[in-house]
Amino acid sequence: MHKIIVVGLAVLLLAGCASQQKWQDYRERELKAVATEPALSDDVSYYHTLRDEQASYTSNRIASAKLQQRYQGSHQAHLNHYVQAMMHDLVAVMDPQFADSVFAVTSFVYLDGGYDDADLLGNQLAESFMHEVHQFGLMLIDFKTTDFIRVTPSGDFVFSRDFLELREEQPIEYVLGGTLVRHQSGVMVNARLVGIDSKRILASAQGFIPQPVIAALQPSQRSQRILLKQGAE
Repeated sequence: MHKIIVVGLAVLLLAGCASQQKWQDYRERELKAVATEPALSDDVSYYHTLRDEQASYTSNRIASAKLQQRYQGSHQAHLNHYVQAMMHDLVAVMDPQFADSVFAVTSFVYLDGGYDDADLLGNQLAESFMHEVHQFGLMLIDFKTTDFIRVTPSGDFVFSRDFLELREEQPIEYVLGGTLVRHQSGVMVNARLVGIDSKRILASAQGFIPQPVIAALQPSQRSQRILLKQGAE
C-alpha cells in the first residue's frame, strides 16, 4: 500500500515538473517573440495614433449628441449638428501626416458675394468649426486674440477684429474656411482645409443646413423701435 502511494506521488511530481517545464518553455517563447517583434515605423505608429483620435472624437460626439437629445427632447437639430457631420467628412479624408500642422478657422462667405463680408451664419460656422477642430485634437490657434486685455466699463476684452491690434505674423500652416450658397430651403456649405503657402486643399466637405436652423440664429443688435403716443393738449 505504501509503495502504491509512493509511486503515485512520484508520478504526480514528475507530471508537475513536466507541466512546469512546459510553462517555462512557453514563457521563454513569448519573451523571444516580443524581443524579436519588429517595431512599428514612426509613420505607421503616428497613423494608428490619429485613428485612435478619430475614434475618440466620434465617441465623444455621439455621447454629446445623446446628452443634448436628453435635454432638448424632440426639438430640431441645431447648427452644431451639421458642423459635426462636415467635420467627420473633413477628418475622414485628411492625410494623417498633416495632423501636427497649425490650423486656423476663418469666416464663411457667400459664393456670389464679397469675400470680405460675412453675416451671422458665416461667423457662427467659423466658431462652431473652431470647437470641432479643437475637439478632434488638431493644433489650433485663434489669430483674433490680442496681446493685451482691454478693460472698459462695459467689459474686459481680449479679442479684436482690428488687424492693427493683432500680430502681423501668425504660425498658421492650414486654414479652414469655405463658401455658402443660398437655396430655397436652406444654405449649402462648402468647407475645406487649404494650405496657406501651397494653396493645396488638404480636405473638403459639403453640408446642407435647413432654413429653420438658420432662422433660429438671432442677431444681437435689433432695430430700435419708438412708440408714439398722443401728447397732452
